[in-house]
Amino acid sequence: FIYDTGEGLVFSYGPQHPGTGHFRLIVRVLGDTVLDLEPDPGFVHRGEEKMCESKTWITNIPHLERPAILDSAGMLYPYVLAVEKLMGVEPPARAKYLRSLMAELNRIGSHFYYFALYGVFLGLPTPFLWCFGDREFVVDLVQFIGGQRITHSYFVPGGVRNDVPKKVPVKLVQHFRKWYSEATGRSPSESELTDDFQKYAMHVADFIDQRLDYYWDLILDNSIFVSRTVGVGRLSAEEAASLGAVGVTLRASSVKRDVRVDEPYDAYGEVKFDVPVRSEGDGYARAVVAFREMKESVKIIKQLVEGLPDGPVKLKQHPINLRVPAGEAFARAEAAHGEMAYYVRADRGDRPYRVRILAPSFRNLIVIPYTGRGKKLADIPVIYWSNNYWPVEWDR
Repeated sequence: FIYDTGEGLVFSYGPQHPGTGHFRLIVRVLGDTVLDLEPDPGFVHRGEEKMCESKTWITNIPHLERPAILDSAGMLYPYVLAVEKLMGVEPPARAKYLRSLMAELNRIGSHFYYFALYGVFLGLPTPFLWCFGDREFVVDLVQFIGGQRITHSYFVPGGVRNDVPKKVPVKLVQHFRKWYSEATGRSPSESELTDDFQKYAMHVADFIDQRLDYYWDLILDNSIFVSRTVGVGRLSAEEAASLGAVGVTLRASSVKRDVRVDEPYDAYGEVKFDVPVRSEGDGYARAVVAFREMKESVKIIKQLVEGLPDGPVKLKQHPINLRVPAGEAFARAEAAHGEMAYYVRADRGDRPYRVRILAPSFRNLIVIPYTGRGKKLADIPVIYWSNNYWPVEWDR
């Protein structure tokens, strides 16, 4: 809809807009100046929290991944941690490493999607093609580890669903070798790149690391990208903290906060990495932070693969009707979009009494209208997407 208020125009940005997805912004403009932005979410509400009360602890796992399928590991991680707190168990060391490895692969895949859509929002189609092409190798590795490309259902209370197969399929190795050679100009030898999982995973990490160097020139050093994002949607450290922002939005405003460092869980206490921050707090700074996070994730993946311990990957095979002692637990993890948290209460045995989900997009949505007022209409795509907002995640 669009109508004249006597003081400008009011129109609907979404929910069928190709950029916003299933999300609407009610925009009031005077000329090309934005007077007000009113978020109108809820178009893909699924009732995740209520659904948890009618399903068992185990059968809740698949649907809890789906609000952000690009980072299904990050979405599920704190739920499993909370259930383990209620049960009073700790997963084996190998399971901890595999869970952290899967989470970092998901983070890279999600950030590839972030840059792909960022380019589309600014009229740059090449990043979309590059990001989705390179993301395939991350998804292939995820599928090899957990069996599924997108939503994995890989994490379970007490560990992971299955161990990593010892041998990588020959066709997968050959396909990767061909692409690696074309992209880098160097073909790894038969002894360097074999069907051994650890060698294959290390080469995938090296490949992504090398490719990311090209992304700096393609996107972050691109004059169009720079001119459209620098100074747009600026948020100070005080504003970001008071609004409750998380993820790249918070860290791009010079607030160094990351659950993996502040409250290490699983294998994160055993790896070394930096938490990237910027001080500008604008659309460009958020993109730089996301880029640096991908580089840090590569470092984490290499350490996890190299130090992957032997041993079991779960405490035991849990039945579908797993019963959990009465109590309540809170757990959080650093997902790709920011801090993801669950509050879980148990007093019904085989299913939760209450599950409360605090998603990062729920906390970052307020930043969009806050930073959008007074800006130009053409800046809305940058303000919207630079905050890594995911509509389905907010709606839950």
